[in-house]
Amino acid sequence: MYGFETWSLKLREEHKLRVFENRVLRRTFGPKRDEVIGEWRKLHNEELYDLCCSPNIVRVIRSRRMRLAGSVARVEEMGGAYRVLVGKPEGKRPLGRPRHRWEGNIKINLQKMIWGRGIDLA
Repeated sequence: MYGFETWSLKLREEHKLRVFENRVLRRTFGPKRDEVIGEWRKLHNEELYDLCCSPNIVRVIRSRRMRLAGSVARVEEMGGAYRVLVGKPEGKRPLGRPRHRWEGNIKINLQKMIWGRGIDLA
């Protein structure tokens, strides 16, 4: 997960990461024997989260992305990271829907964190 703080995740990609994480956890913990029926079965998602003490992968990505955003916000205006974050590329934009940007994901994460507090992020 090197450099995942800079990823611009879409909902589809978040879903794929969650599916992969559940697959790895199911493989790690293995099946569970049902006491009533006596047969083996797969663990449900809630049971996986109870067995695994770490937060899910999407939550970790969001928290690390917010930490990186705080670090970049504290950098001087002449710093390279600040110029990359705030800089505007030259030339025409491609046709179609605009791509997800890192700054837009930060704003979405902030809105999810402060849901209903009525704070405008501008």
